[in-house]
Amino acid sequence: MPSFTKKAIVDSFLKLLREKQLDKITIKDIVEDCGINRNTFYYHFDDIPALVEDILKAETERVISEHQDMESWEEGFIAAADFALDNKKSVYHIYNSVNREVFEQYLNNISRDVMKRFVEQVSEGIGASEEDKALIVEFYKAALTGMVLDWLGAGMQYDPRQVIRRLGKMLEGEIEAALKRISRQGI
Repeated sequence: MPSFTKKAIVDSFLKLLREKQLDKITIKDIVEDCGINRNTFYYHFDDIPALVEDILKAETERVISEHQDMESWEEGFIAAADFALDNKKSVYHIYNSVNREVFEQYLNNISRDVMKRFVEQVSEGIGASEEDKALIVEFYKAALTGMVLDWLGAGMQYDPRQVIRRLGKMLEGEIEAALKRISRQGI
């Protein structure tokens, strides 16, 4: 029963988020929309920021679990872009709210995890140090998260999947090549 109620709260919140800005949504709006009382809301979530964080964590876990064995890093980012495009207004409202930090943390987490998994795959047998692999992960995480934030800041005007695919082609083989170079040169 609690998981059904929790899903109803999340669904009501996402519905409201498509209609208005995050800062304008109240707990009263959510409980009225899904037909529960305030205590039931507070049983599941401390407040609206906790609800937002829970939704973003669940989406991060979904993307990561669905892309365990990636052929490319682009797959994980395209899955995250699909979520953003499917929930464009909601994502935009979260991005433009006081909860932007939570959203940026979500982007950093998903970017880091996708890149870490990919770097681990391509580094097998190369002999790169953990420090070098972590450096590459953080570099790509920062670059890709920055691009997503720029896309959001520009009003989500273009399809990020196309940009991800273009970047994938531009950078094809670069991570593996960088790992090989650094392991040979031993800086």
